[in-house]
Amino acid sequence: MTWEQVYNPMENLALSGAEAAFPLAALFYMLLIRRTPGHFAMPIALLCTFLIAISVYRMPVGAAVGAVGAGAIFGLFPIFWMILAAIFLYNLSVETGQFEIVKSSIARLTEDARLQVLLIAFAFGAFLEGAAGFGAPVAITAGMLVGLGFRPLYAAGLCLIANTAPVAFGSIGIPIFVAGQVSGLDRFLIGSMVGRQLPFLSILVPFWIVCLMVGWKKTWEVFPACLTVGGVFAVTQWATSNYLGPELPDILSSLASIVALVLLLTVWKPKTVWRVNGENGDENNSETETTPTEEPVTPIAVKPIPFPTLMKAWSPFLIMTLLILIWGIKPINVFFDQATIHLPLPGLHQAAIKVAPVAVEPTPMDCIVRINWLNTPGTAIFIAAFLSALFLGVSFGRSLNLLGRTLHQLLKPMVSVASILGLAYVMNYSGMSSTFGLLLTGTGGAFPFFSPLLGWVGVFLTGSDTSANALFGHLQTVTSHQVGMDPVLAVAANTSGGVTGKMISPLSLAVATAATGLIGKEGTLMRFTIVHSIIFAVLIGLLTLLQSSVLSWMVP
Repeated sequence: MTWEQVYNPMENLALSGAEAAFPLAALFYMLLIRRTPGHFAMPIALLCTFLIAISVYRMPVGAAVGAVGAGAIFGLFPIFWMILAAIFLYNLSVETGQFEIVKSSIARLTEDARLQVLLIAFAFGAFLEGAAGFGAPVAITAGMLVGLGFRPLYAAGLCLIANTAPVAFGSIGIPIFVAGQVSGLDRFLIGSMVGRQLPFLSILVPFWIVCLMVGWKKTWEVFPACLTVGGVFAVTQWATSNYLGPELPDILSSLASIVALVLLLTVWKPKTVWRVNGENGDENNSETETTPTEEPVTPIAVKPIPFPTLMKAWSPFLIMTLLILIWGIKPINVFFDQATIHLPLPGLHQAAIKVAPVAVEPTPMDCIVRINWLNTPGTAIFIAAFLSALFLGVSFGRSLNLLGRTLHQLLKPMVSVASILGLAYVMNYSGMSSTFGLLLTGTGGAFPFFSPLLGWVGVFLTGSDTSANALFGHLQTVTSHQVGMDPVLAVAANTSGGVTGKMISPLSLAVATAATGLIGKEGTLMRFTIVHSIIFAVLIGLLTLLQSSVLSWMVP
């Protein structure tokens, strides 16, 4: 059974948009106002979406059930698979006592929490985004910051905000590749344009996260470090995206910024050391007091660490990094992909027909469940965890016991992840997502400002810049021709705007709360990040508006 999607079921686009937005408004209300735990709020939002899809958008019930199932499967594999692997590896490091040595080694480089955030949340997180993506950066870096003594809310929030500028080139450039596929535009041009937008954000974010921690006065003390990390990252991001392609900007930019910061610390140190418990020389800094009931964190002692001991402690993360890089090598990636299981979903595959104005001609939508059990970062991280356990002398039985405890720890986030991806799939296949796109395309000459907001909405819904490009990339192309905007700029704006929605996506919130022990506090974390997300989205919107007019020379 096939059916044509309906984008304006109320015969009034504003009313149709209100119907489509109701589940999201309900989700915002539950998370932000009621502070309902995510594993309750997201299934309720999914139920609302399901009912509106079948009653208002006339989606067949069987197809709606299939969309929920397809989304849930994708949420569990590969996304939850990756989350489970990342937390398992982190728990292994903690369980064996090796993370205490990791903490000491970082403190040996710098005891200053401001610089630790730049090093771990921004630079190392960007490396993980470029190599793996799919939530790995936040899952790993947030857990590391908590281990270093950061309060969980701040660790999660800072890592979510830091994981902004690198998202467009994540997973070896997959968001750019997908943008090229759905829009029909040259992916190199799209990547080049994104590389002429996001570097401005890359310079800003290091200052932003440090200022959020300590205020502007204390940020000024580490101005050289922020400028070095952000500036080197931005320049490398621009150069690689414009001259090498979309595959390597994150990896090369993050490595360059890490090396630059380490070199800077050999010739420069901040005048005072700012620690996560508010200590700064003889001063007390109350600006970090987000949960006053928590006990202050004892400063980390700096001691010389023998090299073999250091390598053993870092081995889980080093092995993980090596395997993720190996998984990203194209011939290996293609070989592993042969093991992927492709299952066209009966009742939904090519059943929903995209029609004008979303599609130039009626186009059936594919729905193929891909179980890429081998070609996924989660599998690479799992192998890294078990190899690390072997190297650290942890028995297989003890490893399985720890894995079981980790799974039990993540049962609630598993429900959240499956629910929000189910919601995203129902909205996509019912046509509800396209209603949002058509609402924004009606802004005419102001569309260049609103163009990034389509990406913002897409990433909020799916938690993925790749999915946001798949959702709205073609619509951006069609609309850009109608309003006289360069299509390369429009598709790039969808990608760049999408990165600003990552920090408030329910999927990202579920990952961050799972990594920091804040399960059920997704609403609190969203309140922490939402203002920053909106500000960043507006900045990208203003930049796109300028690049469509007075700065049109920046468009390749």
